[in-house]
Amino acid sequence: MKANELRRMYVEFFEERGHKEIGSASLFPDNDPSVLFTTAGMHPLVPYLLGEKHPQGNRLVDIQKCVRTGDIDDVGDDTHVTFFEMLGNWSLGDYFKEESIVMSYEFLTEYLRIPVEKLAVTVFEGDEAVPRDTEAAELWMKNGLKEEQIFFYGREENWWGPAGRTGPCGPDTEIFYDMGKAKCGDNCGPACKCGKYVEIWNNVFMEYNKNEAGGYSELSQKNVDTGMGLERVLTIMNGFQNVYETELFRPIMKKIECLTDLDCDEGNTRMFRIISEHMRAAAFILGDPKAIAPSNSEQGYILRRLIRRAIRMIKKLGINENILCNIAEAVIEEYGGIYAELVRNKAYILEQLEKEYNLFSKTLDSGLKMAERYFSNLDEGSNLSGELAFKLYDTFGFPVEFTVELASERKINVDISEFEQKYREHQEKSRIGAGEKFKGGLADNSEQTTKLHTATHLLNGALRAVLGGSVYQRGSNINAERLRFDFSFHRKMTKEELEEVERIVNEAILKEIDVECKERTVEEAKAEGAIGIFDSKYGEAVKVYTIPGYSKEICGGPHAMNTGELKRFKIQKEESSSSGVRRIKATIG
Repeated sequence: MKANELRRMYVEFFEERGHKEIGSASLFPDNDPSVLFTTAGMHPLVPYLLGEKHPQGNRLVDIQKCVRTGDIDDVGDDTHVTFFEMLGNWSLGDYFKEESIVMSYEFLTEYLRIPVEKLAVTVFEGDEAVPRDTEAAELWMKNGLKEEQIFFYGREENWWGPAGRTGPCGPDTEIFYDMGKAKCGDNCGPACKCGKYVEIWNNVFMEYNKNEAGGYSELSQKNVDTGMGLERVLTIMNGFQNVYETELFRPIMKKIECLTDLDCDEGNTRMFRIISEHMRAAAFILGDPKAIAPSNSEQGYILRRLIRRAIRMIKKLGINENILCNIAEAVIEEYGGIYAELVRNKAYILEQLEKEYNLFSKTLDSGLKMAERYFSNLDEGSNLSGELAFKLYDTFGFPVEFTVELASERKINVDISEFEQKYREHQEKSRIGAGEKFKGGLADNSEQTTKLHTATHLLNGALRAVLGGSVYQRGSNINAERLRFDFSFHRKMTKEELEEVERIVNEAILKEIDVECKERTVEEAKAEGAIGIFDSKYGEAVKVYTIPGYSKEICGGPHAMNTGELKRFKIQKEESSSSGVRRIKATIG
């Protein structure tokens, strides 16, 4: 089975059952500071999960680009990837558990013709807050699964959400494929990491809303959110043992073989996999309509980590020249027919990869010199402290594997335990900092973040009025305290320009203008002068939010009802975000 065949089959199956196809959203969530990347199809749909009417109706199907960063260190095995395509179907207050499970079972067994005995499912076992999901288990058995194919687990395995600290969430039922391997023990099940079971689909039943106090109430609108991993299903359908054997990776792997004059064999298989996967992810991140550049913070840091890990693997293969752009071109060739933004942004992708390679090469040189200094003070058989190993990593971006290899050549040991402790402390500080930073994001749908969302529309309109129509939004991040707005512009704004932008926004606030929302076709929205990213494949209708005289944008909401609710707008800071992108931080109230 080909990837396009699976994509088409999935969409058509749900279209035949009343679903409308919607396009993939950006890899960078709009106004949702709870996550760095779009990690699931639900992120662009949060307002509709909370009750807003979607212009395409209450049954949707999509193929969403996703990035998940928690699995970076696992990339190289048979199943883990950072970038992936999620096939999803949605019910926004329409059908619920029974119809969702019936459709999933039918697609897997009748359309993909997966034998029933090869399936296993997990179901929420319940706790003191939410009861055991016996309904889902009974529905699976009613459709054809045996009791021994159903496993009950707790929240760690079978609960999804909310995306932020508060919001829609609920129990899920996950669908696994039995790879045919022997059980690892008496308690072997889908929760095991032994490789016998591979998760292929997840049906989330969003029937609860988590509040600020940590309690749960039933949603007025019960939703279904499902996600099927394209890469994993394609692997199974073709009888492969890992995702890298599929057509999604084969051309990229062959390109690496050609560029390195090496075969992907047992000795370097993991390195080939990491290079191909990380370069695929980097190409999609750089090629996104809201493209960013490698940096030392947030999404840019993840992008930098992916690229530099690929560079490290290339050097471990013995290649000391820049082949990143050649590999990226293979990615663009493979995916450009489906995701046109990769072709449109090809020059930017290659430019940033070239810059990062040159920068990291200098960093490696500096790290090598410092490492040599550390080693010169040590005798054979002695230890390099984990603190110094971490300093090489943290200050110079010097991979600890490089440090260990260099030390081994000199018969010096590295205190890995201490390094890992320093690394965990660093990660914990970063996590706590991120938690504070992302506190109260738009995903909680609070009144203040809703007002700040409306303020970004006014800010965008004011920037275009002052700086010209070439200005476009390149990203935003909102929490309860402030908004952060990234936009395309080539230089630092003057004091006078900032004052004029602030004046225009406050003028709109003082006029107490009603915020209008109308459904339009994409062509109608364009004709009316609405701005937005038109690169993605839209459905038959979109929502256009208008603040007459100041702003007209395609957006999913939510918004304040009247500009007067914002009270007063104040710009706190204007700075560089990345090459060709500026950033404004502002408050209201």
